[in-house]
Order: sequence, then structure tokens, then C-alpha cells
Amino acid sequence: MTLSDGLSDDAVRDALVAENARLAELVATADHATPVPTCPGWDLTKLLRHVGRGHRWAATMVATRATEVLDPREVPGGKPPADLDGIVAWLRASARAVPDAVDATGPEVPVWTFTGPKPAAWWIRRRLHEETAHLADAQLALGREVDLAPELGADGLSEWLDLLAARPAEMLPADVTLHLHATDVDGEWTIRPTDTGIAWEPGHAKGTAAVRGPAALLYLALLRRVPLADPRLAVFGEEKAVSAFLDATPF
Repeated sequence: MTLSDGLSDDAVRDALVAENARLAELVATADHATPVPTCPGWDLTKLLRHVGRGHRWAATMVATRATEVLDPREVPGGKPPADLDGIVAWLRASARAVPDAVDATGPEVPVWTFTGPKPAAWWIRRRLHEETAHLADAQLALGREVDLAPELGADGLSEWLDLLAARPAEMLPADVTLHLHATDVDGEWTIRPTDTGIAWEPGHAKGTAAVRGPAALLYLALLRRVPLADPRLAVFGEEKAVSAFLDATPF
């Protein structure tokens, strides 16, 4: 896969269900009171509730063709069962609800999103990468190695930059550009400041600072799930520029 290719619609759908199944399998025998250090104040119970309810929330907005944000607390079926087997089954069904809702409504039907009205299918990719981030949180909490596939890491990084680019906030000084370079897939990203926030583009460019490493680690570093000091990442140029950018982005 190359960055310009991206993931196909079918690959995004399959990955959402598959990554959700991996999370369900991981927590099926885990202590749900385990703290999640990458989400301060959370334990696994709260993480699972957040992921499952979030999937159902997105599915409900698609199914109702929402034109404004819905209160997640009012989502049908949004409260998970109390028993372990029940919450795992509930989590699995939650992910499947998103593509099912898109199919029933129509993938091109506009619905509310964080970045303005978008085709309903937009929500499948958004929920996939909500899933990949929180699967990593759970793996780290349980002392497991994060094993996100490189192509999912690359797509997650692009999707996150899309969300940041739609956010009107100062994240980079006017004279700072950043470059990210994946070492395990054909992926490079250049991030530049704009008058209203940031923009990004695929491809190589010299920046104020550059970060090289596996695509999944670049993605998780951008989400502040792994530190820039991770030995599998290499930072060139002004490391403080990268750190300042990360500090200016939402958690």
C-alpha cells in the first residue's frame, strides 16, 4: 500500500470489524478494573463503554440522518451489560452496527460529523481509527505489544491529520513545517501551518523537524500514545517543534 492509494472502502469496513474483534478477544478474560495509563482516569470498563457506545452513537446518527450532534447518553443500547460475556458480545455487535447503518441509509447520504456534513460512509473510517487507538490503549494497559498493521497505522495517521486540518486552531508557528516518514510502508506526510490552522500533503519535503519510524508508531506518537523518545522512532531537526505541535493538538 502507498499513502496515495489509501484503504479501499471494503478494507475499511473489514478492518473495523476485525480490529473490534481483536479488542473483544483481548479483554474477554482481562480484569476490567485495570487502569488505562494512556487515558488518564480510565479503566478498561470505561474504555470498552466508550468504544462500544461510540460505535452505536455513530450508527444512530447515520440511521437517523442526523443534522446535529446527538447526546451519546441517549443512544439506544448504549449501556453495556454488567457481566463479562455480555459486555464482550455487546462490544462486537456495536462495531457491526456502523456499516449496517451506512448500508441501510446509503453511503452518500449526508449526516452530521465533527467537520460538517459528510457522506454517511465517513463514519466507518472514523470509527475504525477510534478503534485502533483504543485497542492500542488496551494493549498497553495490559502490558502487551501494540501490533497495529502498518497500513492501518498509515491510514490512521492520514485520517487524524484530516481531522486536525479541519480544526480552526493554531498548532504550528508560521515558520515551522513537520515531516513524517514511515519506514515500513510507502508513506510520507508534510504538515504546514495555515492562516486558520494546519494543512498536510503526502510526499517528501524538508521540514523544521522530521520523524521517521514504523507507520503504526508514527500514528501512535501523533496521538501521544507512545513518546517521541521511543527508540524505534528517529527525530531529526528541532525536536521541540514536534513536541510543541503534539501539545497543541487535542487528546
